[in-house]
Amino acid sequence: MALPPALVILPLLLLLGSQAAWSAEQAAAPLHELDAAALRDLRAGLRDLPGSRFFDSWDDARSPCAYAGVVCAPDEDGQAASGALRVSVLTLGTGLADSPGLAGTLPASLATLAALTDLVLYPGSVSGAIPVGIGSGLRRLRLLSLSGNHLTGPVPESLAGLPDLHTLDLGNNRLEGVIPTGLLLPSSPSLKVLILANNCGLSGQIPSQFSSSQLFHVDLSRNAITGTLPPLPPTIRYFSVAANGMQGSLDGVFGDGSAPADLAFLDLSMNNFSGSIPPEVFALQSASSLLLSRNNFTGPLTVRAAPTPWAVVDVSHNGISGEVPEALAVAGSLYVNNNRMSGEVPLAVARSVFAGRMTTFYAQHNFLTGFPTPPLPLPDSAALCLSYNCMELPSASAADGCPTIGGPLEARPADQCRSADAGSSGGDG
Repeated sequence: MALPPALVILPLLLLLGSQAAWSAEQAAAPLHELDAAALRDLRAGLRDLPGSRFFDSWDDARSPCAYAGVVCAPDEDGQAASGALRVSVLTLGTGLADSPGLAGTLPASLATLAALTDLVLYPGSVSGAIPVGIGSGLRRLRLLSLSGNHLTGPVPESLAGLPDLHTLDLGNNRLEGVIPTGLLLPSSPSLKVLILANNCGLSGQIPSQFSSSQLFHVDLSRNAITGTLPPLPPTIRYFSVAANGMQGSLDGVFGDGSAPADLAFLDLSMNNFSGSIPPEVFALQSASSLLLSRNNFTGPLTVRAAPTPWAVVDVSHNGISGEVPEALAVAGSLYVNNNRMSGEVPLAVARSVFAGRMTTFYAQHNFLTGFPTPPLPLPDSAALCLSYNCMELPSASAADGCPTIGGPLEARPADQCRSADAGSSGGDG
């Protein structure tokens, strides 16, 4: 039986009334003096870039808890003065695509906002160092995002081991120095997302205990990290160390039953990894993107049946020999160019290209001897490049999809192709 309208509306009115009363009570409550001072320091240290109007609401005519980007709440631990509020969420900048963001520096007093759980600084031109005491002062932090600015100096050691920190994004800045090891260890048990990409100056090594962490998204790309790659955490879903100075083989990294079951994105490109690519890499159950280009990998590729179709497989610009594995035909985009691969391209790969399932197949600059051409027109959406191999191009379309840079489009000179073992040829791979 349907309830009378009054019985439905009355609880809603009571709820709205209680919320309004709470909002009014919160608006009337004072802000803790430390938090009020920190907000004044922030306003003095930061400014809107031309075209941004974020700080328009930060004036003395209103309560600091009514400022744009500021959320206040009662102090859960009762450490605030009686009835005083603390800043719990601080979002600096609008985050709009057309906003240039903020400039200036972050004050040291930022670390006195002791009840803060979420701190976001949207991309802009904020420079200077991250306050060194930010981790020791903000023990309740769950989210810290300062990406896309001009911050310099080190990643504060105090950020390692924060009990509730879930996401740390300091990417796309100008940070330098050694990455605090604690961020990659079980000593940061709540940390799930770690993004330090595109700082260029961050260094150090990934510790051997990395596999014991609970991280599921790690992006350390485009820095100065060295050393070998230890086994990955079983929880990892996204992992990138692209464009660093790492080296060594991948043996044991994905084997012995330690392969992460949910790893979808793996980017080891532009390092100095060597040896053969272990078959376990191609057996990752959830992988959709395998990016291993521009390393020193050698030997043939061993690829068994793909567990799931890949979106992209890129092993280009290495020293890989042997034939193109037939199992790679399920990739949406396949890059094997600039290696020492030989033999004929499998018919399954050619069929996948001409059927439109594989939109990109780059195999130029190898020692391939043939490419079977199915009786189908090449789709307009397909990019096919077979130039500079040991074969006549099957059609003009086999070079039409080649990149505009990257060397000659003709066949490899015959004297480089006479050796049965392409790896002993003196030609460029």
